[in-house]
Amino acid sequence: MPTASSRMLTLLSLLQTRRDWPGARLADRLGVSPRTVRRDVDRLRELGYRVEATMGPDGGYRLEAGSELPPLLFDDEQAVAVTVALRAAALSSAGIEEAALRALATVRQVMPARLRHRYDAIDFTAAAEDREPVDAAVLEGISAGIHAREELRFDYARVGEEFEAAAGEVTAPRRTQPHHLVATRGRWYVVGWDTEREDWRVYRVDRMRLRSHRGARFAPRTVPGGDPHRFLRARFRGATDADAWPCRATVVVHAAAARVLPFAGDGVVTPIDADSCLFETGAWSWPALAALLARFDAEIDVVEPPELSATFADLAARASRAAAGTSAINSPLARNRREADSVDATGAPR
Repeated sequence: MPTASSRMLTLLSLLQTRRDWPGARLADRLGVSPRTVRRDVDRLRELGYRVEATMGPDGGYRLEAGSELPPLLFDDEQAVAVTVALRAAALSSAGIEEAALRALATVRQVMPARLRHRYDAIDFTAAAEDREPVDAAVLEGISAGIHAREELRFDYARVGEEFEAAAGEVTAPRRTQPHHLVATRGRWYVVGWDTEREDWRVYRVDRMRLRSHRGARFAPRTVPGGDPHRFLRARFRGATDADAWPCRATVVVHAAAARVLPFAGDGVVTPIDADSCLFETGAWSWPALAALLARFDAEIDVVEPPELSATFADLAARASRAAAGTSAINSPLARNRREADSVDATGAPR
């Protein structure tokens, strides 16, 4: 027979694994009578655990949330997972770094030696991103708006801008229906529906200052493609709907596949022979794609599409003008156009 203390720990562990436990089933799992289960439940309540009794023919017990966080029980895998997660959270730029480190020290201190060795064997370095930290209260407010399906009202600073408006200037807050909060590339983003523009928008959380998350209620929408992470990746690539580059091409690079592969990114490299390969890749614009291919310092044959060939011709012309010192931006025609554009209809500078 297990001791009363070990039996109570087993009972607490069982109560944490599911919502409701019939009393008879708990008694069977513990190998005791229903009366003993009731006594053990009373002892747990004295220790601060809110164990509620459920009514009905299969009446039993349920562990409810309390006003304080009582001691928790983790199995071996859960304990290791918690410590690894806390270690990564300490570098999350979510405003919880100090709390995560303190929690990690607390959990590791009470871990059995066998688990501490397992955790220490997972030797990794979570590289801290050089990012602007976000306020944990802002993350909580955004999450509350997403959960309650309530519109967010906030100020937003673009790159190089500050929140503080000029003296006497009052700016209207932005409004969006928040649908997803996404953490990627060391930053936090809100994916939301802008009702004024009637389009999806992405906002960086570190540039947001919430005014309120208790705006008008809204019906949930499905983000294009159904996956907020894929949608965000698509926006990073300049696409609007799919997680794909808007400009894609196939070329023959007259260089060994081994030379191209380290710089291929998400492109596909297929060897042709020892000195050439087929390369399928993409970028957010045709000039960007042409520049990407030019870095291989090798001859390029465009297979498709013709837009890439035209872009190479345009870049070649620009490069020739730059080499000759006759860039179009410095030509007399360009200067005359800039001078004409610098005045309005009355001749006053713009």
